[in-house]
Amino acid sequence: MTLDERLYRSLYRIRRVEEEIVRVYPEDKIISPVHLSIGQEAISVAACEALDKSDVVFGSYRCHALYLAKGGDLRKMIAELYGKATGCAKGKAGSMHLIDVSAGVMGASAVVATTIPQAVGYAYALKLRGSKAIVVSFFGDGAAEEGVFHESLNFAALKQVPIVFICENNYLAIHSLLGVRHSWKSVCDLATVYGIPAERCEDMDVHDIHGKVSQAAEEIRAGRSGPRFFECRCYRWKEHVGPGEDFEAGYRTRAEADPWIANDPMRRLGEKLAASVKQRIDADVEAEIRDAFEFAERSPFPESTELYTDLFHV
Repeated sequence: MTLDERLYRSLYRIRRVEEEIVRVYPEDKIISPVHLSIGQEAISVAACEALDKSDVVFGSYRCHALYLAKGGDLRKMIAELYGKATGCAKGKAGSMHLIDVSAGVMGASAVVATTIPQAVGYAYALKLRGSKAIVVSFFGDGAAEEGVFHESLNFAALKQVPIVFICENNYLAIHSLLGVRHSWKSVCDLATVYGIPAERCEDMDVHDIHGKVSQAAEEIRAGRSGPRFFECRCYRWKEHVGPGEDFEAGYRTRAEADPWIANDPMRRLGEKLAASVKQRIDADVEAEIRDAFEFAERSPFPESTELYTDLFHV
């Protein structure tokens, strides 16, 4: 596949998985709350396409796109949403805690900013081991308000660990606009305070994001750069949590969303492909999605004994 074909396939796959989640959710088969990535997929897709298999990622609770873009097992993801024993966390974690270590998806968390220090710690361990692998930490703009964000950036810069920070800035911390919360207008400003080179990516340009992350990853691997930071402006199409829309909630309008929807990276990239190529990719993805949901449907729920496994105690 060409780069454009790989990018489009990943974008289309994530979009259609989440659209299917939207369709199924009212049936109460999915027992986990869902924070959908629809509208923001291009960031995870572009960044993960720039990574090696040995690289690892840490994410936030809005993690469907990241999990799939890095190669997480789709069957196990859908089974996890269904609470089934075949899920990626044995049905115990749900949508906000997806993990697939074999694919380099080291986990996500429902608590804002908590995976940022974990990502920095992992990157520090890689440096101490002399590994060429790198870590990418994904988080929202709300995470930049947590103390651990600043502590982690300071440590990463001080120790020059091999990490790329990616802020998916959708301007919102749940329903609170960035401009209402802070006087600063760019999350990049916070990163530069710690001496970390920071760039802003506008307009959900998948090629721009891919190019910048690819260059950063190459420079970090070669030992020419320490941490890097990218603020990617984006816009979520759905409500904060759930399968619906919330333009009547009073904190944003449909008119505000329309330009972002019209600029959909998936649609624009698909239009560049030959019709036969696009049809083949679409058909393959649709078959994979059908299989994943059928797998989740027929999988068993965990046995009661699972309540006592995978526990930490002292």
